[in-house]
Amino acid sequence: MKIETILFDLDGTLIDTNELIIASFTHTVGKFGDRPYAREEIIEFIGPPLVDSLQKVNPEKVEDMMKTYREHNYANHENYVKAYPTVVDTIKKLKEAGYQLGIVTTKLSDTARLGLEITGMGDMFEVLIGLDDVENAKPHPEPILKAIDKLKANPMTTLMVGDNYHDIEAGHNAGVQTAGVAWTIKGREFLSTYDPHYMLEQMSDLLEIVGAE
Repeated sequence: MKIETILFDLDGTLIDTNELIIASFTHTVGKFGDRPYAREEIIEFIGPPLVDSLQKVNPEKVEDMMKTYREHNYANHENYVKAYPTVVDTIKKLKEAGYQLGIVTTKLSDTARLGLEITGMGDMFEVLIGLDDVENAKPHPEPILKAIDKLKANPMTTLMVGDNYHDIEAGHNAGVQTAGVAWTIKGREFLSTYDPHYMLEQMSDLLEIVGAE
C-alpha cells in the first residue's frame, strides 16, 4: 500500500546529536555517578527515555541528574547539532511532494524544536510528539498513534523511520511500516535484528521507497 505519512525519530535519525548526548551524559555522571563511565557504556544510554538511563547511574538523584543533563544539553545544542547528509534536501522534497511529515521523539518537545530550528527544518513537520506529550514513551505505540491521530492519517499508509530498536518496535506495535537507518550509532546489524521493513543507507533512499524521486 502506498505510503502517505512518514514519521521520524529525531536524534540519531534526522540530526546528529550523538556527541552532544555523550557530552551531556559524561557531564552528568561525572557529577552524580559513583565512578567514571566509559564511552561505550554511555553509548548504551542513547535512545531510551532519559529517566530510564539515569536510573541506572544513581536512582536516588534522578531528578537532579535530569535537570543537570537537560541544562547542559540545551546550552550546548548549537555547538554540536547538525543534520545528517541528504536529510534536509530529502525532507524538503517529501514536503513539496505532499507527504504528511511528523516527528516522534523521546526528548522533550522544546528541545526537539530547538534541534529542528538549528538545522533549518523548523517549519517542515506538521506534528511533533515529544516525551511531554504522552503517558508512554516508545516502544509503546502511543506516540506513533497520537501523531497518526493528529494528522488524521491511516496506519496502513504510515512509515516510521528511526535509528534505534524502540523506534522499530513502536512501529511494529502501532501497526505501521518501519525503516531503520544504517548510520545508527548502535550499528546496522543490531538494528536489523528488530526486522524493519526497510533499511536506509542514506535518507534520500526514502524518495525511491515512497515513489517521490
